Amino acid sequence: MSKKDTNPAEETLNEENEMSFLDHLEELRWRVLYALIGIVIGTVVSWIFIDFLVDHILLIPAKTANIKLQNLKPFGQLFLFIQIAIIGGVILSIPNIFFQVWKFISPALRESEKKYITVIVFFSSVCFLSGIVFAYFVMLPLTLKFAGEFGSATIENNFAITEYFSIIISVMLGAALVFELPMLSFFLSKLGIITPAFMRKYRRHAIIGILIFAAILTPGTDPVAQVLLAIPLVFLYEISIFVSKYSMKKKS
Repeated sequence: MSKKDTNPAEETLNEENEMSFLDHLEELRWRVLYALIGIVIGTVVSWIFIDFLVDHILLIPAKTANIKLQNLKPFGQLFLFIQIAIIGGVILSIPNIFFQVWKFISPALRESEKKYITVIVFFSSVCFLSGIVFAYFVMLPLTLKFAGEFGSATIENNFAITEYFSIIISVMLGAALVFELPMLSFFLSKLGIITPAFMRKYRRHAIIGILIFAAILTPGTDPVAQVLLAIPLVFLYEISIFVSKYSMKKKS
C-alpha cells in the first residue's frame, strides 16, 4: 500500500497508540528509578547500622542454637556485609516498592479503585514484614536447632558464615512471600480467576496442601512444629477467602 493510500484517521490512531506505548515505557522507567532510589537509601541506612544488624539481630538465632560460625574466604565478611546491607535496603524500601508498582498499574484501575492504593500498599507491606518476623521468631529457631543437633556427637557442626546467612535470608524472604497470600487472593479475585465459593469448596484440599508445605519447611519429623507452622498458613487462607469476598463486592 502506498503512502497516499494510507487512511489519515488510521495513521493518527497508530501514532496515538505508539505514543501511549512509549509513555507507558517512560512511566515504567521512572517507577523503576524511584524504586531503586528507595533501595539505595535503605541500603545506606542498613550500612550505617550494619554492626547492630549483624551482631544483635542476624547472629542471635545462631547464638541461641549454639551454632559456631566461621569465615572461610578472604574479605568474606566484607562482601557478606555488603550483601546484607543491600538486602536490608530492599526490605526497608518494601513500602516504596509496592507503592511504585501500584502507581504503575493505577492507569488500568477504575477511579473508585485508585483511592485504595495507599491502603493496599500498607497491607501488602504489613503482610511482607509479618512473614519476616514470623520466620525470625518461629521458623529459624526450629531450622537451626535441627541443623545444629543433627548427626553424630563426635562430629562438630561448624557452619560457614555464607551458608548460615543463605539460610537466614532464604527462610525470611520465603516466609514474607507466603504471607502475601491475602494480597494475591485480592489480585486473582479482581481478575476473576478465583472466587470465595471456589476457595471454600477446595478448603480441605488447601489445608492438606498447607500441611504438606509445613512438613517440607519444618526440619525433622516433630508434628508439633509442623502444626505450629501450619496454623498461621491456614489462618492466612481464611483471611484470603474474606479478602476475595471483599474484592468481589468492590468489583460488582
